[in-house]
Amino acid sequence: MPARAYWSGQLRLALVSIPVELYSATRSAGTIALNQIHEPTGKRIKYEKTVPGIGPVEPDDIVKGYEVEKGKYVTLTDEEIEGVKLESKKTLELTQFVDAGEIDPIYFEKPYFVVPKDELAEEAFCVIRDALKAAKKVGLGQLAMRGHEYLVSLKPCGRGMVLETLRYEDEVNKASGFFRSIPEGGAQPELMELATALIDKRTAKFEPGKFHDRYEDALRALIDAKRGKKPVEVEDNAPAPKASNVIDLMAALKASIEKGGGTPAPAPPEVTPRPRKTAAKALAKAAPAKPAAKAAPAAKSAPARRA
Repeated sequence: MPARAYWSGQLRLALVSIPVELYSATRSAGTIALNQIHEPTGKRIKYEKTVPGIGPVEPDDIVKGYEVEKGKYVTLTDEEIEGVKLESKKTLELTQFVDAGEIDPIYFEKPYFVVPKDELAEEAFCVIRDALKAAKKVGLGQLAMRGHEYLVSLKPCGRGMVLETLRYEDEVNKASGFFRSIPEGGAQPELMELATALIDKRTAKFEPGKFHDRYEDALRALIDAKRGKKPVEVEDNAPAPKASNVIDLMAALKASIEKGGGTPAPAPPEVTPRPRKTAAKALAKAAPAKPAAKAAPAAKSAPARRA
């Protein structure tokens, strides 16, 4: 378990308060971070915080501000921001319960593990957990963290519980604006039967370990290939998928089923480095071509030299 909790406070249901802690349930993938490099020297490019007409400034002179008019700001110190009184900064009160499947997945944002802060809180914690599980309900409340008050949900997860931050309604685009022109229903029964059969063939237990970031794998392979070697250029030889219109949907579905539900996902493209063009070749290619000489009349043309 991480040494430091993301949030610590009270989980409250009516008159029952339970001291709990939140720990992030996810972690960032090992994404490859690329820096901007000055190619002639090979040194990393740095950025300085500056003020127009003044130049670079000291970090201690920087405060947060909100623009009220063009070029005019109301400035706030960290102490003033921290002093904003909000009960949900220290207390998560469950104010409503909904069916587990009632919340549209588009509202879910980030999950956190919820654990009792000490042994004295475990009994009450388990009562809330088991009651939610028995009722098949999700608790809703609001919680202030890192300068923002979140709408959150709480549900059982194994021996503990998971809290998920939710997007507010005004943060979610209305789907009707995107789906309005798509017809509703009316699919042919024969096509539905084939599509359902294809889905059944590809249905399997979810195993997240089977999936990984293939782009990052290919990028890491390129970096490994270039380490300790001269600069190379990478040429992606993988052909782009051709766009096509399905003329006979029935035939396409039948062919997919005959192939056992379709081919598996392709492996990541292999990185094939090739030597960078030399400066002479690059200059020759960039130089403008000389105008071709006019061809002499056939009767006066000189005989070709023998090799």
